[in-house]
Amino acid sequence: MDANTVSEDQGGELAFWLRLQWLPGVGPVAARALLARFGLPQGIFSASFDALREVVPAGVARAILQAPRPVANSQLELTLQWLSQPGNAVLTLADYAYPSLLLEIPDPPLLLYVRGRPELLSRPCVAVIGSRNASTQGMQNAAAFAEALSHAGLTIVSGLALGIDTHAHEGGLRGEGATVAVIGTGADLVYPRRNLDLAQRIAAQGCIVSEYALGLPAIPSNFPRRNRLISGLARGVLVIEAAAQSGSLITARLAGEYGRDVYALPGSIHATLAKGCHALIKQGAKLVDSVDDVLQELQWPAAAGTVAPAHPLLAAPAHPLLAALGHDPCDADTLAARSSLAMAEVMGELLALEMAGLVERLPGGLFQRCK
Repeated sequence: MDANTVSEDQGGELAFWLRLQWLPGVGPVAARALLARFGLPQGIFSASFDALREVVPAGVARAILQAPRPVANSQLELTLQWLSQPGNAVLTLADYAYPSLLLEIPDPPLLLYVRGRPELLSRPCVAVIGSRNASTQGMQNAAAFAEALSHAGLTIVSGLALGIDTHAHEGGLRGEGATVAVIGTGADLVYPRRNLDLAQRIAAQGCIVSEYALGLPAIPSNFPRRNRLISGLARGVLVIEAAAQSGSLITARLAGEYGRDVYALPGSIHATLAKGCHALIKQGAKLVDSVDDVLQELQWPAAAGTVAPAHPLLAAPAHPLLAALGHDPCDADTLAARSSLAMAEVMGELLALEMAGLVERLPGGLFQRCK
């Protein structure tokens, strides 16, 4: 089938939705205004110029009355092929299954491309987000909090990025709530490729969702924009780790604008990846150091027979060097002075602790306790 000969009859209503999505000068806000005035997309494309001009500028009205753009036809064929594969779905704004919480944000997407279980998008969700360049402890926290929240029946939403997102999804998959990955590419692609196996498991057990057209590659501007969907789907947003200029702060800000709760884990005042969380707390985010804190704020019952993990670093194994290290990053010279050990002995013990997963080596010759 020639992509440029796909008709609206062959694609049914989807053809009109795709045609609306690809109209030049029409974003989600203008499209929603048109839908509010004319109903379904079919009504928009059958409206008169004068009627359209009551909602959109003249240039946009003329574009609506023109024949479908070739890109809309080619996308229709590609989408129909994709929909023929098991587990794939497209939700429009008019679908009953479209998540109601997204309808509350100012610019919900016209279309959601879904792989996996679309019903998860309408279940109670908590977003767990944070830095791509996370610390070992931060990634452990993300997995532990996400798993406990998922066992309590909450679906974990995150962005499939490396670092905190990856471990949040892993934790979510271990509980009954499962996980939703909101991605910044077409739903037929996986970015980053290192998360290909994880994405396949999410598609099988949870849900992958994108507002972007099939085949669209990773474009930097897409990722801040997809953050509004992470915030929009969730009842609350938990920030595990974030630097002062982290993209996670965009998601948290949007969550606040949408009336969602924002939670942040505190950390060391010397830790770069705690700066963003501390800034959020200063701005009114709720300081949490256990899953119980999140569940109480949400007025959500804890899972029977499970213990919500407390904040890290509360019960480390006894070791003199760990005691000297404390909970802030520290260099080897300072540790030698604190512990009265020779430098060679300090470095040997640090290596052993690092291999045991109790200490993490940071940039700049610093070390940080993990447990």
